[in-house]
Amino acid sequence: MDVEAEPLSLLRERTSLKWRAFPDDVLPLFVAELDYPLAEPIRDALFEAVRRSDTGYAASAEPLAQAFAAFAARRWGWPVDPGQVVATNEVGSAVVEVLRMILEPGDEVVITPPVYPPFFDLVPEAGGLVVDVPLLHGQTGWTLDLDGLEAALRRGARAVLLCNPQNPLGHPHGIEDLTALAELADRYGAFVVSDEVNAPLAYSAESFTPYLTVSPAAAQHGVCVTSASTAWNLAGLTCALIVTASERMRLLTSALPPGIRERTGHLGLLASTVAFRDGGPWLDGALAALEANRGLLAGLLDAHLRGVGYEQPRAGYLAWLDLRSLGWGDDPAAVALERAKVALLPGLLFGTPGAGFARLNFGCSPDVLSEAVSRIAAAT
Repeated sequence: MDVEAEPLSLLRERTSLKWRAFPDDVLPLFVAELDYPLAEPIRDALFEAVRRSDTGYAASAEPLAQAFAAFAARRWGWPVDPGQVVATNEVGSAVVEVLRMILEPGDEVVITPPVYPPFFDLVPEAGGLVVDVPLLHGQTGWTLDLDGLEAALRRGARAVLLCNPQNPLGHPHGIEDLTALAELADRYGAFVVSDEVNAPLAYSAESFTPYLTVSPAAAQHGVCVTSASTAWNLAGLTCALIVTASERMRLLTSALPPGIRERTGHLGLLASTVAFRDGGPWLDGALAALEANRGLLAGLLDAHLRGVGYEQPRAGYLAWLDLRSLGWGDDPAAVALERAKVALLPGLLFGTPGAGFARLNFGCSPDVLSEAVSRIAAAT
């Protein structure tokens, strides 16, 4: 099915962060919110819930667990046991609560910049200390720094907080890297918590590998946290999943405080169940539109901002732009906002490797994307 972004006149009626953070003369391409209308099955389910005043507390998450398991089997050939799926309110909270079950105060947790900015805060919230092991970038693209990871684990790091596919790069980690990480974690008695919220947005299903599937070792020490929020634009409805694949890790998550489950939003649970169960055609249409936009962005940059570095992501709708050639300093997003009235997310939020970079959301109309690049080019 065809999925198209709504016009700016309609989008500016929205009251979410994307459309209230800046004045109307700014093109907001900073936060991970899509400009597409809700998938009809999700919209209809929400309308029907409101019609019957069904806005109370969330009930059993079993239908959501069943829907996610079926989606994972269809999309990635991943045989998820619905009995090993726990619902909660959002991915960040899930990460914190899982880490609290794993860590002693002061334990080190490895993250791999450039990476989703909240990672830098979630680890200390859980009582841990952040250890940076930045990704490596070479002729073959992005890879995990396995030597750096081993050194951190050998020194006693208790866990690795993985982002797969990696935000802001749109990079699904390869099975070789994931298998090697699992071997290291097993060798040093560490855990891996894998944020896989961007997994449904992989442009090729074969390009994404769920961490828990790479080896028996990964299943024994790994936890997946995920959600329908990013792919189906449901962030405001508060629902996420904690998924395990072994009895050891099921016992760990079963010991989570009861309040973890109780925080799940009722409308979020309903919408997420419909997304995973019936949202496939809409998702495929959205991915087709996004795939066209990631190519359009490459062409626009080549035509108007040739010195800007950009590798087309293999998942998601976020572009990691190397703007160092513009001479706009470590925070080019600030210059783009001031001079071009285009809001990007500053690269430094993703760690020290982000100096001179910015993240752009291309989950918008081709016209808005073209206008954004034209504005930035005119400001150089």
